[in-house]
Amino acid sequence: MDMTDKAIDQLLKEKQKFEALFNFATIGIIIANSKGDIVQINQLAEVIFGYSGEELAGKKVEILLPEGKRNEHKAERQHYTVHPQVRPMGSGRDLMARHKSGHHFPVEVSLSYFNTEEGLYVIAFIQDITTRKNNEVILIRQKSELEEVTEKMKAMNANLEQEVEKRTDDLRQTLSRLETSQIELKEALDREKQLGELKSRFVTMASHEFKTPLSTILTSASLIGKYITSEEQTHREKHLKRISDTVLNLTNLLNEFLSIGKLEEGKIVPKKETFHLPDLIREVVSGMQSQAQDGKTIHFQQDGVVSIDLDKELIRNILLNLLSNALKFSNPQGVVRVFATRNEKRELEIKVKDEGLGISEEDQAHLFERFFRGRNADNIQGTGLGLHIVQRYISLMGGTIEIDSALNKGTTITITFPEK
Repeated sequence: MDMTDKAIDQLLKEKQKFEALFNFATIGIIIANSKGDIVQINQLAEVIFGYSGEELAGKKVEILLPEGKRNEHKAERQHYTVHPQVRPMGSGRDLMARHKSGHHFPVEVSLSYFNTEEGLYVIAFIQDITTRKNNEVILIRQKSELEEVTEKMKAMNANLEQEVEKRTDDLRQTLSRLETSQIELKEALDREKQLGELKSRFVTMASHEFKTPLSTILTSASLIGKYITSEEQTHREKHLKRISDTVLNLTNLLNEFLSIGKLEEGKIVPKKETFHLPDLIREVVSGMQSQAQDGKTIHFQQDGVVSIDLDKELIRNILLNLLSNALKFSNPQGVVRVFATRNEKRELEIKVKDEGLGISEEDQAHLFERFFRGRNADNIQGTGLGLHIVQRYISLMGGTIEIDSALNKGTTITITFPEK
């Protein structure tokens, strides 16, 4: 198998991963072209609307709207293709969709887009909010019941003085139950609102992070087909490398999403084993050095550290993330240094030091928050999840992490694990 076959095989494998992400996403997804023709839908969208992907392929998106809204939506869709923009989940609109069976139901929709050589494609992220709307109706009804009970209490106090004690006690119990139910519903709505905001942030970030790499893959894949002679092998290899590098970045992005999910669900439990730390660091450094660009290099030093008793895979993931960040934010020809040593307390210390962009004091206070990115990193690819995941991994193993940084002077990250 030559290099081209291997690259194509790798591309097919990664394509299967992306198809799995698309089909098993926990939100409905529909992709349409600039003419409003449905190109593809995922499995949850099939469940939401009752259609199969084959039934909707090539149909206008208006088939999924109530009949009275279709002409209006067609005009809005045509305007969107001329002035495309990312529209967050909800956007203050009450939207209705149409099921295959004919019944209508409320939805929230987020829009994004990407361009290819074939033209503009629009991505719609759809969430069925029937349950939330039903809860709101229940809340309104209970509020009305509460007001009605209050009025009854006033009437009883005025006309039935002899039974004030008994009736008041009965009403207090009723009010307590209603208020408790109201509080529970409000808390449920608040939780759903927070989840919706988190999903909206994820959708907005994922749309931004996936759009450019996917366009790169589609463009390179299209260009490869145009180079058919052996003399054009160099051109094919160039585009195959672009695809391979882009797929690697997307794979890292997906791994971060999967790690966050497992951490939130409590599925990650450290598994201690004894291993040779310098060997692991050299292995990670070697792999990262092969990906380094612009003349950037990684140097490793160790002093007095041999075998340790921690979770090897978590340590590997921590090193991969920190070295990736250090290379990403380093200047061309920059040097990233990795140190492993025992401090005066015999604690294990791992330091990763770069001489790159640095981090402002104001941003350092938020570095471990989900989706947070420094203001000087807006033009550099990233999700804002890496350091959050690293901090969680380190905490699970009983360690600590410290950051020493200054703008334009670089960053030093120190990880400490207490003596066994």
